[in-house]
Amino acid sequence: MSALLPGGGAWQDEYMQSSQASSHLIGRGEELRSLAESYGLAVQSKPQAVVVAGEAGLGKTRLLREFLHGLPEPTRILSGQCVDLGPLAAPYAPITSILRGLAGETGLAQLMELAGPGRDALALLLPEAGTAGPGFPTANLVLEAVSTVLERAAEGRPTVVVVEDLHWADKSTLAVLGFILRAFNGGQFLLVMTYRSDDVHSGHPLQAFLAEAERGRFATTIQLARLNRDQVRQQLESITGTAADYELVENILSRSDGIPFFVEELVGLDGCASGTELPASLRQLLLARYERMAEPVQYFLRVIAAGGTCVPHPLAENAYDRPRDTFEPAARLAQQARLIDVDGDSYTFRHALLREAVHSDLLPGERTRFHTRYAQALEAAEPARRDTAAIAYHWDTANAADKTFEASVAAMDEAWRRFAYTTSARMGERALELWDGVGEPEKVAGMPRYRLLARTAAAHNLAGDGERSLAVIALAVDDPAATGQDRARLLASQARYLGFNARPGSEGLLREALELVPAGSDERLRARLLNWLAARLMLAGKQGDAIEMATEALELATAAGNAEERSVAANLRGVSRINAGDIAGGRTDLEAAEGLAEGHVQALLRFRVNYSDALNLLGLYDESIRVAEAGIERARQLGVERTTGAILSSNAVDPLFARGDWVPAATLLERNLQLSPPGSFHAYLIRSKIWSTLWGGDVAGAGKLFRRWEPQLRGLAAVEMQSRLQLTTLSAELAWACGDLDGAWQEVAFVLGPAFRPLPGYDLPLLALAARVLAARRRAGAGASGAGLDGGRLSDDEARLRAVLAGDAFWPTHPGWLALFDAEVGGRQGSGDDPAAWHAAGLAAAALPAHLRHYIALRTGQAELAAGRRTAAASSIRAAIDGAQALGARLVADMGRKLAAQAGLPLDGPRRRPNSGELTGRERQVLALVADGLSNRQIGEQLFISTKTASVHVSAIMRKLGASSRTEAASRVMAPGPGKK
Repeated sequence: MSALLPGGGAWQDEYMQSSQASSHLIGRGEELRSLAESYGLAVQSKPQAVVVAGEAGLGKTRLLREFLHGLPEPTRILSGQCVDLGPLAAPYAPITSILRGLAGETGLAQLMELAGPGRDALALLLPEAGTAGPGFPTANLVLEAVSTVLERAAEGRPTVVVVEDLHWADKSTLAVLGFILRAFNGGQFLLVMTYRSDDVHSGHPLQAFLAEAERGRFATTIQLARLNRDQVRQQLESITGTAADYELVENILSRSDGIPFFVEELVGLDGCASGTELPASLRQLLLARYERMAEPVQYFLRVIAAGGTCVPHPLAENAYDRPRDTFEPAARLAQQARLIDVDGDSYTFRHALLREAVHSDLLPGERTRFHTRYAQALEAAEPARRDTAAIAYHWDTANAADKTFEASVAAMDEAWRRFAYTTSARMGERALELWDGVGEPEKVAGMPRYRLLARTAAAHNLAGDGERSLAVIALAVDDPAATGQDRARLLASQARYLGFNARPGSEGLLREALELVPAGSDERLRARLLNWLAARLMLAGKQGDAIEMATEALELATAAGNAEERSVAANLRGVSRINAGDIAGGRTDLEAAEGLAEGHVQALLRFRVNYSDALNLLGLYDESIRVAEAGIERARQLGVERTTGAILSSNAVDPLFARGDWVPAATLLERNLQLSPPGSFHAYLIRSKIWSTLWGGDVAGAGKLFRRWEPQLRGLAAVEMQSRLQLTTLSAELAWACGDLDGAWQEVAFVLGPAFRPLPGYDLPLLALAARVLAARRRAGAGASGAGLDGGRLSDDEARLRAVLAGDAFWPTHPGWLALFDAEVGGRQGSGDDPAAWHAAGLAAAALPAHLRHYIALRTGQAELAAGRRTAAASSIRAAIDGAQALGARLVADMGRKLAAQAGLPLDGPRRRPNSGELTGRERQVLALVADGLSNRQIGEQLFISTKTASVHVSAIMRKLGASSRTEAASRVMAPGPGKK
């Protein structure tokens, strides 16, 4: 072999001074034990994830090699390597490698079987698996498919998945790994990831992923440290096989800084003991042994360095422009010198730092030549296996602007097709940078510049980069070449991105777009624009305008035979009609939307979300949950249970709480928060989390959560009236719970301001809360702290609140909320001291969310206490505490205990169910008439029963309620707020 390489024996002598690794791993015992512990949990079907972090050269790969080598049979090991191709890196590279490794073991057919409904999505990552279907998949299905495959593969066999060098990972890869961390449910699964910590600077894309991993259910982090003096000595002795003297240890330690890779490199150089010939810089150290190799080996290494982190043999051979018979000898010598490793059919540098140093040492001509040959070799591949992103990278590095432009446009399209939107956006940005410097860019791109801008903006939006999507689409809108319907589409996109990012201005842009697409022009486009405008109007609380726009969209879509747009229009009109008072007509529209949505996944999702939400607001909790569950089951059948299904199951959270199923509601809430659904759905879940934390009794914890998420919640509230009303209710309840009555009133007074638009399902709870706060302020006005309050103004505020309340009289739950409102401001002073009013609220409580039934029972007990009926008060308060505690509404239970302690009421007497739970329907009717002051004879006349039967009912009621008199049985009064008076 040496005859092929010039330099003879002298070179061979230098070659023999290769870097050596220590025979055993030094200073990593604790880290190995940590990995072993995670593996031990994984084999117990408790999925685990480990992130190994450390500076370059600390031995992350060596640590993993030692760990994996010690794993028992039949552990399955799957590995993926992130590639160092800068911002133009190909998406999903390590994920594809992992899937191919699994397919090589199980067979491709079995791999597709593991994917279940997500098999089409795998075709986007594995071209050899065939072509994806035309209708599905979606971006969510890609996440679900990969997670499902790995989860099922790990069901019967321990499976360790290794992903190295996350600092180079593209955002699509991080999205898949992040979803695995959030969604993995079972199996003997361990995910191990490594990254170079000194490369992850402020603002690096990996930082958000690492923060999410730290919050994960089963992720741990191992941070590798540099070796200390004793560990460097051990490493030296392991490498050389002889004792290391003090001078050698100090010399190597000072020059390596305790980094194992540098220790090995230094030991492989002459004169390391004296230090006289040591390189003066890190780069020189990395290149020292490379520069001692014969020129053909150096040339081979330069070619490989241009190829990337892991270079397949056929690709390297095509890029090598010297005689083929010199390729393998040079490769073998480089391997024997431990400068490269052979991984399957690919070449990798022994350390990425070495590859980076060699690549940076390329001459300009070499850089252009090598990268050009790589690009040409990649272009020659069959279309299904062509790596368009890598082609764009190599042409870009070769400084071939025209070729880079063409390749970037192709890579943008390919990344979009594979739902790798961040990569697609970056490729679009690169093409736009080159637009003015290439010949006939519009012809090469197949589109005008404003359309390329629009597609790039769309990719940014889908990738979650709202700021950039708005900036790029603004450039497209400002392009004077965009006119007519093209401009209308751009304006519509700009409006939608504003809405997605909780920014105002969508309505005006959509109206301008509609003017550019008048009736009789493009009916399909006009219908779509009308639907988008109807959606924004509906969310803004402009129900009449929304109905008008949706009706025209429905007519146009019907004429055009467009079932999907018809479904969306019927959906939007149905919700708007319900909110405007036409409940029957709205439900008819929504039910029609369901039939029209069949076969259209997004339209069906939209129907189920809107319909289940409407049913919940109407107080039809069981129906609401059934609609959401039907959607979840459909999502399961489609293989998107943990993505699209999470959005649908999020809609079941509020009706479960309202129905009184707090444990399943809380479980579902936590699960869906872990899955992190997109945009507004995440905000809705956060609001439910804060609310349940508050009523669960943790007022301080709820306040902390609110402060953390308030900017996001207020941003959404700025463009959605429903979110504004819910946020107002939440922030006012927090202020009330903390005793800040002025702050609470400032919030609830929104319903009396000019920006308020009625949405009964949302503003009825807010109006009842406003009455609670108003009454509390009246009570405060009677004391020294409220001396400055104006009683007349407070009365005027009540009248104005009642006027708003009267406008919601058509809503099915209005009687329950009205009864609660009346009780809150009842009594002679308007401060909630009327027992009859609280009694009436208790009878109407079945229409209200479950926690309010116990709240009403507590307020009833307080009213009885104020009226001097201590026995009845104790009974009511005990019932409220027991019921609230069983439900999980510990805020009410804590208020009850505090009230009983202040009043000296014993709580160890006879128990009864809260809110007259043991009373029959007839007994409730009788109790209502008793509260109205009717005698037994009058009750009999009212109910067409005998006086004796009425007397029997009254006796039974008093016995069940533990009341000592008719008045005691009929009376119920208020409880105090949980905060300061």
